[in-house]
Amino acid sequence: MTAKLTEKQRQNLIQTANRVRANAYAPYSNYPVGAALLTSSGKTFTGVNVENAAYPLTMCAERSAVFSAVAAGERDFEAIAVATYNAGTPCGSCRQVLSEFGLDIKVLLVDGEENVTQETTVGELLPGAFSRGDLPN
Repeated sequence: MTAKLTEKQRQNLIQTANRVRANAYAPYSNYPVGAALLTSSGKTFTGVNVENAAYPLTMCAERSAVFSAVAAGERDFEAIAVATYNAGTPCGSCRQVLSEFGLDIKVLLVDGEENVTQETTVGELLPGAFSRGDLPN
């Protein structure tokens, strides 16, 4: 079941993701990303990408937001807004991490002008997701 966002929640996620994008640390790609994750309890957690000269150590905004929410005890997510200058989609690692918490999480892809260019779900972004059901008991 896909989350039903109120217009206020939707606008808050869009604006928050775009606002925190300014805090990203992206000296190598020059591609700042901001994310705002809404939990079922109504809290919003943010994240930004943090790059590193050793590229594999870079952390994406979406995973940063998820990890912050989990660290605060949250596990049920309704929606995430991801803001970049061109409304880029989450990478495969972020899609997989989000899928751990539900394929029905709504995903809003937002450009630098706060336009939603695509509204989708984690399941639509990651068909055939690997899940706990794929692991042996």
